[in-house]
Amino acid sequence: MDILKKVEEYRTKQESLKWEGTFKEYLKMLEDRPYLAQSAHSRIYEMIMEKGIEEEDGFKRYNFFKDSLFGLEEALEKLVEEYFHPAAKRLDVKKRILLLMGPVSGGKSTLVTLLKRGLEEYSLTKRGAVFAIKGCPMHENPLHLIPQHLRGEFEKEYGIKIEGSLSPLNRMRLEEEYNGKIEDVLVERIFFSEDNRVGIGTFSPSDPKSQDIADLTGSIDFSTIATYGSESDPRAYRFDGELNKANRGLMEFQEMLKCDEKFLWHLLSLTQEGNFKAGRFALISADEMVVAHTNESEYRSFIANEKNEALHSRMIVMPIPYNLKLDQEERIYEKMIAESDMKDVHIAPHALKTAAMFSVLTRLKESKQSNISILKKLYLYNGQDVEGFSDQDVVTLKKEFPDEGMSGIDPRYVINRISSTIIRKEMQAINALDVLRSLKDGLDNHPSITSEDKETYLDYISIARKEYDELAKKEVQKAFVYSYDESAKTLMDNYLDNVEAFCNKTKLIDPLTEEEMQPDEKLMRSIEEQIGISENAKKAFREEILIRISAYARKGKKFDYQSHERLREAIQKKLFADLKDVVKITTSTKTPDEQQLKKMNAVVSTLVEEYGYTTQSANDLLRYVGSLLNR
Repeated sequence: MDILKKVEEYRTKQESLKWEGTFKEYLKMLEDRPYLAQSAHSRIYEMIMEKGIEEEDGFKRYNFFKDSLFGLEEALEKLVEEYFHPAAKRLDVKKRILLLMGPVSGGKSTLVTLLKRGLEEYSLTKRGAVFAIKGCPMHENPLHLIPQHLRGEFEKEYGIKIEGSLSPLNRMRLEEEYNGKIEDVLVERIFFSEDNRVGIGTFSPSDPKSQDIADLTGSIDFSTIATYGSESDPRAYRFDGELNKANRGLMEFQEMLKCDEKFLWHLLSLTQEGNFKAGRFALISADEMVVAHTNESEYRSFIANEKNEALHSRMIVMPIPYNLKLDQEERIYEKMIAESDMKDVHIAPHALKTAAMFSVLTRLKESKQSNISILKKLYLYNGQDVEGFSDQDVVTLKKEFPDEGMSGIDPRYVINRISSTIIRKEMQAINALDVLRSLKDGLDNHPSITSEDKETYLDYISIARKEYDELAKKEVQKAFVYSYDESAKTLMDNYLDNVEAFCNKTKLIDPLTEEEMQPDEKLMRSIEEQIGISENAKKAFREEILIRISAYARKGKKFDYQSHERLREAIQKKLFADLKDVVKITTSTKTPDEQQLKKMNAVVSTLVEEYGYTTQSANDLLRYVGSLLNR
């Protein structure tokens, strides 16, 4: 009953938003709210911008897309800044078809769907309200009623530019229903809806031999010709094509490059001139954004055909590559799983990250720089610190291969393999090893993978497996550390006391005997060696730590072991190294004694409560790590 109540509330809200009045009343409304007369492109841009922008890694992250498209910040920023924004300002970009070009499952369809659903919701808001001539099948802009010779004066008075001419049907209705009095023409508020074919259309090409241009532009209603006496009477025409119904909003053209030429020329006329030809009428004005999408191979074939040369300059091609950021790829899988019936299956920590690592590796290209492995490149693209590299190196790497991300394994393949694992084994939980095994098994059946690709991909699975092994060991070792944060703090404080004495050339005071003693070089080196600090580099590293502490003190901030990335790593590795033997013995003993069993249970409890494992997956992890440490 709750859902029915909410449906009723929504219906009531919809009814309250409806508006109907004369053209004169509509003009009065425009005096206070001129934005109501904005173009389709402007409406889409305003819709995106209204959700806000965040800065991330030097790129703008538009909140409109953030919960559905991941790792495409650069592509989306280019799309908004180079297409939507100038088109909203009526620059020439508006007169182009937007063509999204990229690999399968890269987010093109998701992007278009977001725009469609966004427009539907935006038309329900005060600022996104859309008004049309009542009873018009094309939801025509009421301002088309203003005669051409008065539009200059109208623009001066209202600040609104009018584009387009009154359609043949409404021209006839104006004379016959309203006696030519534009002020009496009824105007109504409309609400975009793809299902109801209001302001949003979708065209999908079928067999070129059988598909009719009427699917785009409408058709003659032969049953009414006897009534109206002529095929050129607009009342005998069905304005029900996708271009008609998408007027004032957006039309998606699926598989556009597979379409017959006659369909494309209608689109070009619409985008370039703002009108199209239908039936035996004068040109019909329409205001809509046309967005199409295709893959790279089809696009290359299209531009290679000289017959299509005139079409090239009438399109804005926006590459939509695969995501190349590890963390964002993991978010893609989390979203896809949350939308499926697999959401109740336990997926152990790092399983999706490991799968994401494999996927992103297949999309990257080996750098020609000998000091950058493909794994380092993956971490750099993910925004992680890699010793010896800076943000500028990332910029340089991205310039090396402009088409990077246009090929590789798609997210659907990964989700399909995870699904296969669950169904085949009737498992209620899966871990990283299950996922990697399934990804490997599926390579033989992937239709687009060559034998050469398969060898490369198997190497990437091995790389992902090795990285998971390190993650698994760290996870278990951290869980074994009793009061980990306290242990790390104690070790760091001890290290910093010795570093300060070393740099200032002073001595330490033994807390028990109160005797002076030299800085503990053995302790400092045992920590520094964990992150590869050489004997020659130790002095510079220690001085850097002191400088960082001073900087924190000046800002009134507390310095802890999390405040310096490399020091944090060194402290962790030192603690882990000291515990390695304990972990090895405890996890590999078939019949653990009472003390060992207590320790094991404590570790399992920590893994469950702190790291998101189930009891089963935690025990599986312990056994696996034990086998790794005993190799």
